[in-house]
Amino acid sequence: MRKRTRRRRLSMTSLIDVIFLLLLFFMLSSTFTRFSEVELAAAGAGGAAAVSSDAPPFFLRLGAETLDINGRTVALETLRDRFGETQDPVVLVALRDAVSAQRLTDLLVALRQVPGAKVTVLEQS
Repeated sequence: MRKRTRRRRLSMTSLIDVIFLLLLFFMLSSTFTRFSEVELAAAGAGGAAAVSSDAPPFFLRLGAETLDINGRTVALETLRDRFGETQDPVVLVALRDAVSAQRLTDLLVALRQVPGAKVTVLEQS
């Protein structure tokens, strides 16, 4: 006759420890994520920015790798300097094909640094 061996009960302590550590990790990593809001106005029926000065608006064309302002290629880092002494500039942004949402967000964050800028993103047809 064979001796029957008893199975030992599985210890839940190590499993609970692992779950606790994972929970702690995700809680801590989520607190380091910064969220911010970016205002966005889409041109359309009554959505375009009103021109309040005699200065002509700035026309930006945003591509996946390029950025043109009034027909001249500029770097995103030097965008703020391109507006010079213009008071409350009106900026019209046209998107080229294959522009990612992150690229547009990077542009809008850079334009936020321009004092008084009124930014309008034109609809893409």
